[in-house]
Amino acid sequence: MHEARQYRKTENNAATCSLCNHRCVIKEGKHGICGVRINEKGTLYTGTYGKISAEAVDPIEKKPLFHYLPGTTSYSLGSVGCNFHCKHCQNWHISRADLETARLRSLSPEEGVSRAIGSGSASISWTYNEPTIWHEYTLDMGTLARAQGLGTVYVTNGYITEEALRELVPMLGAYRVDLKAFTDDFYRKVCGAHLQPVLDSAMFARELGMHVETVTLVIPGLNDSMEEQEGLIRWVIEHLGPDTPMHFSAFHPDYQMTDRGGTPVAVLEKIYERAKALGLRHPYLGNVYHHQYENTYCPVCGTLLIERQGFSSRVLDLDGTQCRKCGEKIGVVTHVR
Repeated sequence: MHEARQYRKTENNAATCSLCNHRCVIKEGKHGICGVRINEKGTLYTGTYGKISAEAVDPIEKKPLFHYLPGTTSYSLGSVGCNFHCKHCQNWHISRADLETARLRSLSPEEGVSRAIGSGSASISWTYNEPTIWHEYTLDMGTLARAQGLGTVYVTNGYITEEALRELVPMLGAYRVDLKAFTDDFYRKVCGAHLQPVLDSAMFARELGMHVETVTLVIPGLNDSMEEQEGLIRWVIEHLGPDTPMHFSAFHPDYQMTDRGGTPVAVLEKIYERAKALGLRHPYLGNVYHHQYENTYCPVCGTLLIERQGFSSRVLDLDGTQCRKCGEKIGVVTHVR
């Protein structure tokens, strides 16, 4: 195993992890809430360094990221474990897997970058399970990736600490963060976490210069009230900026949450339209394929700039980062800086 970063040794061979906002105090022989950071004789190790459970070449739109290298593919990797215990997790078979029984295979950071380049991808995404708890591996691979001109993406629940996120600054380009709800009660009961650290990390990622997009899975009866959604939209506009792409996605029953149906499209459309009225320039709908609200429109003249169908996209009237019709600047990252 690989020694962890972001921890300090404490009394009686315990270790205090500072990677995520649970800040677990891990006793000797035990692991953190994530299941993959393990204390052996007072030293904290990461059990998933160089170990992957999933590998794919995905459209960047699948993350979903609509304003980061649109129309390209992203070499995507996942491992096992998570620092959330979401009752509706769609990837529970790897997020809840343990190191002893999981089917993991080895992939070095160097080989990962080589495969990404060989696939023709414009970026590497750490996704499928929570990348925060893969910190050392993503940091090493991402540093190599950026040196080769690749973009880098975290698809994250946003529970990373400020000190750990700061360590990723030289290599991390895009921070695609779930804003699962806008109440602490939801986070406590459904995810086993708290809301404020997620909001703080999103603000800090933006402050550090990362490209930020948010995703909210709209769950009937839990976070779908217009009052809550308006509060969330207003918060994003005020703290992340009106150009921040917000994705509002349809829920479908999964894992431990099969007691309710999917999200009506009409509810999502209402949220989208309210977001536009409040001043958000780029709201989107998700999990509702072939819908006009998946497209990118110029917020000034209404020209269709990027047309999407499912996970495919077609750039139309976007010239670099400007609308061809009126010249309005659009917050799109078209190349890796």
